[in-house]
Amino acid sequence: MNMTENDSVVEVSDTTWERAIERGTLPAVVMFYSETCPFCKQIEPFFRQFAREFGEKLLFARLNVSENPWTLERYAVRQTPTFKFFCTGKPVQEIIGAAFPALLKRNIEEFLKHGEGCARSSTEIDYEITGYG
Repeated sequence: MNMTENDSVVEVSDTTWERAIERGTLPAVVMFYSETCPFCKQIEPFFRQFAREFGEKLLFARLNVSENPWTLERYAVRQTPTFKFFCTGKPVQEIIGAAFPALLKRNIEEFLKHGEGCARSSTEIDYEITGYG
């Protein structure tokens, strides 16, 4: 995981994903982005602002879709930006495509209120199953 001192957003990859998101200690909001996505560039300053605001309760992470095909495929991400919300390692909600900052913030606030209940009703992750081999 990559994070600078002044930054509240962690850069995750295929190799750090499981430790940071699926087995992490905090619920997480992940922004799937690409370097060429104009909407990603527009929303990113707001995503970083929300990370500073809610960073004690949630892990905020980014994943570059161009460099991490395994995670992209595993979570069926087809468009950038995609924001996925994870509780106890399980995906519980998402926002796909260009979103207004107010919508993203409201989803973060609602996730903090209700995310744990959604996770309890989600299916467990089986780490022994892979799509390869």
